[in-house]
Amino acid sequence: MSTVAPLSPTADIQLQIEGMTCASCVSRVEKALCKVPGVSGATVNLATEQATVHLQSALPVAVLLAAVDKAGYAGKWVDASAPAVPLQLPAWWPVALGAALSLPLMAPMLLQLWGMDWMLPGHWQWALATPVQFGLGWRFYRAGFKAVMARAGNMDLLVALGTSAAYGLSIYLLLKHGEHGMPHLYFEASSVVITLVLLGKWLESRAKRQTTDAIRSLQALRPATALVRRHGSDLEVRIEQVQVGDIVVVRPGDRVAVDGVITEGASHLDESLITGESLPVAKEVGAHVTGGAINGEGLLLVQTLAVGSETTLARIIRMVESAQAAKAPIQRIVDQVSEVFVPVVLGLAMLTLLGWVVYGGDWEVALINAVSVLVIACPCALGLATPTAIMAGTGVAARHGILIKDAEALEVTHAVSVVAFDKTGTLTEGKPILTHALPTAGTSRLELLRLSAALQVNSSHPLALAVLSQARAERLEIPAAQAVQALPGRGLQAEVEGVTLLLGSTRLLKEMKVHAATLQLEAAQLEAQGQTVSWLMQQSEEGTALLGLLAFGDTVKPSALQAVKQLHQLGIRTVMLTGDNAGSAQAVAQALGIQEVHAQVLPGDKAALVQALRAEGAVVAFVGDGLNDGPALAAASCGFAMAGGADVATETAGITLMRGDLRLVADAIDISRRTYNKIRQNLAWAFVYNVLGIPLAALGLLSPVIAGAAMAFSSVSVVGNALLLRRWKAASDQAA
Repeated sequence: MSTVAPLSPTADIQLQIEGMTCASCVSRVEKALCKVPGVSGATVNLATEQATVHLQSALPVAVLLAAVDKAGYAGKWVDASAPAVPLQLPAWWPVALGAALSLPLMAPMLLQLWGMDWMLPGHWQWALATPVQFGLGWRFYRAGFKAVMARAGNMDLLVALGTSAAYGLSIYLLLKHGEHGMPHLYFEASSVVITLVLLGKWLESRAKRQTTDAIRSLQALRPATALVRRHGSDLEVRIEQVQVGDIVVVRPGDRVAVDGVITEGASHLDESLITGESLPVAKEVGAHVTGGAINGEGLLLVQTLAVGSETTLARIIRMVESAQAAKAPIQRIVDQVSEVFVPVVLGLAMLTLLGWVVYGGDWEVALINAVSVLVIACPCALGLATPTAIMAGTGVAARHGILIKDAEALEVTHAVSVVAFDKTGTLTEGKPILTHALPTAGTSRLELLRLSAALQVNSSHPLALAVLSQARAERLEIPAAQAVQALPGRGLQAEVEGVTLLLGSTRLLKEMKVHAATLQLEAAQLEAQGQTVSWLMQQSEEGTALLGLLAFGDTVKPSALQAVKQLHQLGIRTVMLTGDNAGSAQAVAQALGIQEVHAQVLPGDKAALVQALRAEGAVVAFVGDGLNDGPALAAASCGFAMAGGADVATETAGITLMRGDLRLVADAIDISRRTYNKIRQNLAWAFVYNVLGIPLAALGLLSPVIAGAAMAFSSVSVVGNALLLRRWKAASDQAA
C-alpha cells in the first residue's frame, strides 16, 4: 500500500481515521484536512471512521496523513485493491482484560448488596487499577494530549481528565490515611469508567458493522475469477485479466463475472441482491446481464461490455458508499454544537468542583462530582446519531433496489408532498401493443390478425412487432407475403395468398376512398384515448374493401396503479407531465387515479412546471427515465430515475430505482421518512441525555461509575435505534 503516490486532480480519496470518539473529533479532522492546499473539501463519517477528501490538484497522500496526525489522530489510505490485514487479537480483548482487573475493585460494592463487608487492601487496589489506567487507558491520554496540542477538546480528553482525577485522589487518600485505617478510595471509579468506555466503543463497533451489511453484501457479489473462452478453449483467469470483448462462460449455478450481452444460451438469472427483484428473470440471446447475478439452469456465453470499476455492481457500491459517507443537512447542527461542547463541559466541571468546595468544603466530594460531569458529558451519542441512521437507511434501501445518491437526497425525500411522473416508459411500458382487432362483417378476428401479420413479417417497426407478437401468442400460421411495397407516410402493400392487401393509416383509407361507416365510431373513440389506428383493406377488380382495423396503445405498467395508491395513502399528490397527446395522457391518468395532468409538454417546459410546483411551496419529486427528463429531474427537489433509462437521467437524479417497479417510489419515501425520524429520535436522545445527565452529575446524584455506564448505554442505544431500520419491509412484501 503506497502512501506517496500523487493523485489525479479532482479525485476523491478515502482515508481510514483512527482515534475518533465523538462529534468534535469529526469536526477537527475535517478542518485539518480542509486546510491542506489542494483540498476542496472533506467529509468525515464517525460511524465508518472514514474521511472522504475531495482534491482540486495532484497531492501526495502523505501530506493528508500528516495533517490528520497533526490534528491528533492516525490515518491510513484506504486501498480497495489491498488485501485486508487480519487482526492478531480479537477486538474484545481490552474489554475482557479491563473487566477482569476491575471486578475485584467492584466486589465490595456488590457484596454490600448481600450484607457482606469486605474490601481489598489499598495497595492491592492500586496495583489492579494502574494497568487499567495507564495500559488500557493510554489511548485516552494520547488522544487527549494531541487534542490539547491542537487547542481543541474531545471525548478522550474528558475521560482522561475524569479518570485521572479519581485515580490521583485515591493515591492521595491512600498515602495520607493508609496508616490510620482504610479510607474510601476511588480506584474502582477510574478503572470501571475506562472499562465501560471501552465496552461502549466495542459494542458500537459491532453495531456499526451491521449498518454496513449492504456494502459487504454487494462486495461479496464480485467473483474473484471468470471462465473465459479464448482460441476454442475455456480458461479460468482472475477477474482483473478479463477484457472488454472477451467471451465469458457462465455455467449453471455460477455468478456472472462481468456486465455483458448473451451471445449464446438461455437461462434464468437471480438479480435479487442487485435490483431487489425477488423472482429470477428470464434471459436469452441479446439480453443484457449484470455482474454479480446468479445463473440458473442454462449455460450462457456472455460477451463482456464492462469490467472493473465500470460495471453496474461497482457503480452501485460507489453510490451506496458515497451516500453513507455524506452528511445530511441536519448534521450541520451537530457540527456547530460539537465545536463548543467540550470547552463548555470543561467549564461546567470546573464550576461543579468550585461549587461543591464552596458549598461543603469537601475537596474529595467536589472532585468526584466533577469527574462524574466529565464522564457523562462525552458526546459520543451526538456524533453517532445521524451517520448510523443514514447508513442503516441507505443500506436497507439498497437491498430493496433503491439507490440513494447522497444523504441530502435521503433527507429531502422525507418531506416530498408532490410526485410528478413522466408517462412513456415510466408509468407505461414505452412500447405499443395491439389493443384491438376489430373485423368488418364477413371477416373473422383471427383472419384479420393473420393477414395483417403477413404484411409485416419482415418489418422492424414498433407497430409491426406488436402485431407479430400477438399473432405468435395466438399461434397463428402466418402466410408468406409477395411483392411487399412501402407506401411512404401511409403504410404498405403486398400480395398475400393471391390477394392484394393494404395496411395503413387513416390517410391511406381516405386516399383509397374506402367508406368505414361500420367502424368509424369505434376508431374515433380509440383515437380520442390516444391510441393509433391502422386499417386493413383488400383490393380487387370491383374496388377496395375494408377488412377491419387494428388499434395500438402503450400499456400501463402493472405496478403503476398500486404505486399511485401507496403515494395517496402517504398523503402525497400525484401529477403527470408528458409530451404525449391529451387523449392518451388522460386515459392513463384516469386508469391510475392521477389527479393532475399536463400533456404535450416539451422537455424544457417539464422543468418549468416542476419549478412552478416548488414555487407553490411543494417539495416535488420527479420520476422519469428518458433523455428528455434530465431538466425536470434536475429542477425537482429530488429526482427518481428508472434504471435502464438514459444515463443523463440516472446521473441527474438523487435516487435511482434499480428495477421498473414504480412501488419503489413510495418505498423510497417511506424509508426516507423512517430514517429521518430515527435521526430526530437519536438527536433528541443525545441532547436530552446530556441536558439531564450533566445537572444530575453536578448535583452529586450520579457516581462516576454510573455516569460511565450511562454514557456507554447512550452511544449503544443510538446505534441500536438506527439498526431497527434494517427490519423495514416494503408495503408490497407486507401485503404478501
